Order: sequence, then C-alpha cells, then structure tokens
Amino acid sequence: MNEIIEFLMPLLIPLGKILLVVVPLLVCVAMLTLVERKVIAAMQLRKGPNVVGFWGVLQPFADGLKLFLKETIIPSQSSRVIFLIAPMITFMLALLGWAVIPLAPEFVIADINVGILYLFAISSLGVYGIIMAGWASNSKYAFLGAIRSSAQMVSYEVSIGFVIVTVLLLVGSLNLGEIVRSQAGGIQNWHAFGMLFPMFIVFFISALAETNRHPFDLPEAEAELVAGYNVEYSSMSFALFFLGEYANMILMSGMTTILFLGGWQPVADIALFTMVPPVLWFAIKIFICLFVFIWARATLPRYRYDQLMRLGWKVFLPFSLVWVVLTSAYVVYMTV
Repeated sequence: MNEIIEFLMPLLIPLGKILLVVVPLLVCVAMLTLVERKVIAAMQLRKGPNVVGFWGVLQPFADGLKLFLKETIIPSQSSRVIFLIAPMITFMLALLGWAVIPLAPEFVIADINVGILYLFAISSLGVYGIIMAGWASNSKYAFLGAIRSSAQMVSYEVSIGFVIVTVLLLVGSLNLGEIVRSQAGGIQNWHAFGMLFPMFIVFFISALAETNRHPFDLPEAEAELVAGYNVEYSSMSFALFFLGEYANMILMSGMTTILFLGGWQPVADIALFTMVPPVLWFAIKIFICLFVFIWARATLPRYRYDQLMRLGWKVFLPFSLVWVVLTSAYVVYMTV
C-alpha cells in the first residue's frame, strides 16, 4: 500500500494544486457574471438580479442550468468538429494560463523560469478559438465577426508585448515570482506607481481590447454583425464562449496584478497588513481590476472600428516602443 502511495504522490500533489486553483476559479467566473450585473445595475439605479436566491446570488447557477438544458443547434453546412472544438479551446486556454500564476510566495502550480512567455503565448492563442468559430459556422456574419475580432486581438497583443518587455528590463527575470518579489516593500515599489505608470495604463486598456470588453467589444456589435463570431452558437457551446470571456478577464486582471500591482505583496510593510494572507491580497487586487473592467462597460460608449485600430497602431505601438527605449536607457545608465 505504501508503495502505491509513493508511486501516486508525484501525480496527486500537482492534481491537488490544480483543483485548488481551478475549482475556486470556476466559481469566481460564475459569480463574476452576477457581480457585473449588480454593479452595472447600481450605477444605473436599478436592482439587478434579485429573484433567484437571496439577493439574486443563485442567478448564475440558474442561467447555467438553463443553457445546459437547451438544445445544441449545429448549422447543417458547418464543419461540425471544428464548430464544437472552438468554444472548448477558448475556455481551456483561459484556464491554462493559471498554471504559472503565483497566488502566494510558495503556491504556484508550475514555477517555471519563463512564466511570462508562457502567459503571453497562452493569451495569444486565444485568437484561434475565435477564428475557428467564425470559419466553421459557414456564415458570412460569423466569419466577418471572427476576422474583425482576430484583427483587434492581434493589434493589441503587439503593445502588450512591448509593455511586458519594459517590466522584464526592470526586473531582469522572466519568472513571475521574481517579478512579484521585486515589488516588495510597499505600494511605493509597485511598478504601477513608478517609472512604468504609463505602461500600466497602456497594458490595462490593451487588456480591455484583448478580452473584447467595452469600449472595445466590436465582436459583439449587434447592430452591425448580429453578435459577431458566436452568432451561430447556442446552449453549452455558447456558454463556453461566454464563460471564456469572463475567465480571460480574471486572467488579465491576474497578469495586471503580478506585473504592476505587486502580486501577493501587501500595501505596506506594517504588521496590520502583513497579517493578511498573501492569497487574500492577490484576490483583492484582482477584484479591483475586475471592478474597473465593469466600470468601463457601464460608462464608456463603444469605439468605431477605425478608432480602435488607430489607437492600437498609431498611439499605443509607438508610445510603448519609445518607453522600451527609455526603460533600456534607464537600466543601462542609471542603475549601474
């Protein structure tokens, strides 16, 4: 018996870590849909969901049950296999990114030295699920929505890449844990409140575009494209796209927290704050980022497509390139 336990232990420990991350994450994805509706309702002086369960807290589960029980309709002329795989890819990629996210000083599923490259690769792969969905639907509307969405995501990935380069230049490591530890000592040492403050703004706005959120939710512009790339989806296949978007919001908020807001580090190195568990600090910062995601949706009008592209290629790209040069000069000449 002991030999079996010793044989299985190398498998059980990673599996336990994965479950500790994925299960709360899935619950948070479900509850985020409720939080968004409640926050926007409060901003618009409405009540929001308030029927299913106390204060409407069971509304996400009622919505999930409704989608689960509906019929999955597959267009007769579609590529069936790719049509069904596309939403799975989108949702799975949003979960895979958490493999390298350090939630606490000693808690990360895979503590690899190139964690930031892994995250950048995973976020870049998300465009494939959207392209596959639009193409496999065999619908002009879905295909146009997929093309528009993929162009948007690729455009803002470029500026995100240069923003990440500025962080790496200052830290000197690709390890996410090292990036967090380099911001120890309080809020004054966080990258968001130092030399990289402009890059923090660029990164967050690019994250809005990368996740197809307001004011950059062009793929879901109902008036032009009848809901974009997912127009032919229904039931659980649509739910996977829907949940994938919210999971990506949480992932991008986690990346923002690690790169610019000190990760699990407390606001200040005093006893009152250091008593709070690191995981709780990490969760609070992610929630603040998610609140700004929702705030932007309730406040800002949608961009036109030409405005979206102009901002990405003519403003963010040259600005982030200039900041990479300035950061390089600072590291070479000012930190010797």
